[in-house]
Amino acid sequence: MSKQLRELQARKSALVKDARSLTDIAAAEERDITDEELSAFEALKAKIEAASAAIDREAALIAEEAQMARVAQLPQSMPSVASAASSVITVSENIESDPRHGFKSVGEFLKTVRQAQNPGSSLDERLLVGSGRGATVPASFGNEGSAQDGGFLVPPQFSQEIFQLSLGEDSLLPLTDNVEITGNTMAFPKDETTPWGSNGIRAYWQGEATPAVSTKPVLGLSTLRLKKLMALVPVTDELLDDTNALSTYLPDKIATSIRWKSNESILFGAGTGVPMGCMNAATTVTVAKESGQAAQTLMAQNLAKMISRLPPGSFAKSVWIVNNDVLPALFTLTLGNYPIYLPMGLNVGGIQASPYGTLLGRPVFVSQHANTFSSAGDVLLADLSYYQTITKAGGMQTATSMHLYFDADLTAFRTTFRMDGQSKIAAPITPAKGSTTLSPFVQLGAR
Repeated sequence: MSKQLRELQARKSALVKDARSLTDIAAAEERDITDEELSAFEALKAKIEAASAAIDREAALIAEEAQMARVAQLPQSMPSVASAASSVITVSENIESDPRHGFKSVGEFLKTVRQAQNPGSSLDERLLVGSGRGATVPASFGNEGSAQDGGFLVPPQFSQEIFQLSLGEDSLLPLTDNVEITGNTMAFPKDETTPWGSNGIRAYWQGEATPAVSTKPVLGLSTLRLKKLMALVPVTDELLDDTNALSTYLPDKIATSIRWKSNESILFGAGTGVPMGCMNAATTVTVAKESGQAAQTLMAQNLAKMISRLPPGSFAKSVWIVNNDVLPALFTLTLGNYPIYLPMGLNVGGIQASPYGTLLGRPVFVSQHANTFSSAGDVLLADLSYYQTITKAGGMQTATSMHLYFDADLTAFRTTFRMDGQSKIAAPITPAKGSTTLSPFVQLGAR
């Protein structure tokens, strides 16, 4: 590494440390950062971005210089080769740019991994694509490209296929305000003041020749740090011999589990080691049952009151999340002679509604994450655009190891998905008139 590159990296590290100290001070004192601290943070952020750009430029120059040095070392007896090399930056096989690394399916890849374990068997060179080592003899230390010491890098296209499967029709992550990041944390400035509140930016009618009333923004800072969700799957050698089974079974099962855990954390995560769920935070409001309402019932008035607790503008982006055993009650709900539940897929607001249809015009998600019928939380109404998430850029990260369970004749396949999330608001919204608070996250109480 060049001296200049080391200095640039040291400079960036110091800037990141200074930025972190600003947020740590505010967190330790349990307060939002001040205007001065926010200005300092933004200045440090700009310097960090400039340092990152300088590091990228220096690294690119180092790579080009290394390439030119390799060309200069070509034998002089090969002038035609030297001449050709001097006009070409890099030469690689097409397989290097193939996101599948030459494999037709994930099943074929997994079967090749299995065959690599057999003593005396030749190593498929496709397994070494992306390891940076090529088809060379394995090193004496553990690394991802070494079959004897570590595992094999799963082709990125297969990882992406698993990620897409996890975003099925019942996935909540696409409904959130998600940002993909390359690092581990991201800070989001926020302003939770209202136009009718007592602080923040406000407008006043101005009388003639009277001094203006000045106001200033009240900004806070919300910091998210990626949490790791992992599926570790030991697979028997017998199953590895069945390429077709693995091509469908393994990715689908991993995706289903990751989708379930992600949804559960978005709704009910405790916030310790997992995201803080929108229905498990101080922002949730609960609509109580009607006076005299019988147990094990659901009334149209319950749902109407839930809608009334949404902030203005949220209803058009909200979705219903109900337990399966709520469905029979939905079929009987009417306003006059008109049913309020339409159990069919309709286009609502230009998007395809849930296969379970619409309730009062909004899509219905039938989910086991909601509680059983008549319990608190059996019917949820959420505008998840108020829920901020971050995910690791690139989606899933998948790897294999054939020695973790060597004595059991198993090969381990590991998939990790990193995300974090929390509500954008810290408490329900106080309305301009009246005392009934509003929230984008509403649940129906027990009945």
